[in-house]
Amino acid sequence: MGSKRNEFDHFRSVFSREYFSKPSTENAGRIPAKSDVERSMTRVLIVEDNHRMAEAIRRGLVEQDFLTEVANDGAEGCSLALKGGFDAIVLDIMLPVQDGLAICRSIREGGILTPILLLTALGSTVDKVKGLNCGADDYLTKPFEFDELIARLRALTRRVHSTIARRISYGALELDLYSREAIHGDRRQLLSNKEFSLLEFFMNNADKELSRSILCDRVWDMPFESESNVVDVYVKTLRKKIESLRLPPLIHTLRGIGYVFGMQLERKPNAG
Repeated sequence: MGSKRNEFDHFRSVFSREYFSKPSTENAGRIPAKSDVERSMTRVLIVEDNHRMAEAIRRGLVEQDFLTEVANDGAEGCSLALKGGFDAIVLDIMLPVQDGLAICRSIREGGILTPILLLTALGSTVDKVKGLNCGADDYLTKPFEFDELIARLRALTRRVHSTIARRISYGALELDLYSREAIHGDRRQLLSNKEFSLLEFFMNNADKELSRSILCDRVWDMPFESESNVVDVYVKTLRKKIESLRLPPLIHTLRGIGYVFGMQLERKPNAG
């Protein structure tokens, strides 16, 4: 407990006093509905159990025109990270419930490629190697200067934006991540925002059984309600758009389970 307090006191001493004026409720740990301007801003997930430290980092990032979301324990941080939608993750190693290294491994095992910047008071080479081997992209030892945190975050996001693929593909189907179009040869089909998110999730999880509950959670960010047919409605319209590209059926129904995306699987006799 004492080490956490000393860590924060030093951190506060290198921060501008303005970050510790009266408490602010603005953007308090949750990303609001995004405007067109906000969509172009860098979105950062902060996972830090020291509430004052997390608030200091959050307010500092907001001052630098970042959008932020805060989690104060490992389980919440891991859940938010796996839902995606962030440009970078600032992740403390010493966390309750689930430590930062375990979260880092879970993020990478979940196929999430978001850059991860680890924060820790453990500054030995062995500790840094452990973090990087778990899938982290960079490592910042506490205490640190806020300017260095900003510089490292910007370097990480620049690196990703310069190398990220414009399209993802499955077989002959391509999905343009910029124009939100499904493409087959010279045929294109513009998708609505939710159709795009659904197809992107399907393509990133091809050949996996996906329940309606998982789709609601990961695409709609809401709990599944058995009486709702929202998933089925969007799957139906998405199927039609894919078929309009003169592609074979790619979204198959698994009765009593949900859906699987991929080529026709004869091993699943109940796939429709």
